[in-house]
Amino acid sequence: MLTVQLLCVGKLKERYWTDACAEYEKRLGSFCKFQLVEVAEERLPDNPSASQIAATVEAEGRRLLGKMPKDGKRIALCIEGQTVDSPALAAQMQRWAVEGASRLVLIIGGSYGLSQAVKDAADWRLSMSPMTFPHQLARVMVLEQIYRAFQISGGGKYHK
Repeated sequence: MLTVQLLCVGKLKERYWTDACAEYEKRLGSFCKFQLVEVAEERLPDNPSASQIAATVEAEGRRLLGKMPKDGKRIALCIEGQTVDSPALAAQMQRWAVEGASRLVLIIGGSYGLSQAVKDAADWRLSMSPMTFPHQLARVMVLEQIYRAFQISGGGKYHK
């Protein structure tokens, strides 16, 4: 069974985010083994300088790299990544499975994104949109899209 790992910075604090993620995690249980790995988020002052932001992104990046498994396909979620529609994501996931990938690792950075080192370590850079979203919402969105991809691949009625 395919393992889908969500590797992300920080913990969800609001119940509505945790409830939404829990719903998709439950649904994904029919299709894959799901794992959530969270790394600590850096604390920043209210008005951080560019150097403080850069140091934060690098520190969070080191934590992500330390938890990133060596096996499987690593997907960095970043604005400069490739945009695809849901059927194309499903097709890509199927290709990886056929090629023998047993794990997909989706990586979500903190408020200021992913370090270049994390992006360089990824097998694919994926953008969910050219718009900017809170990283908490990105978790929900990526879980929904992974669930949708499994539904598309399985011929389910969820995707219309």
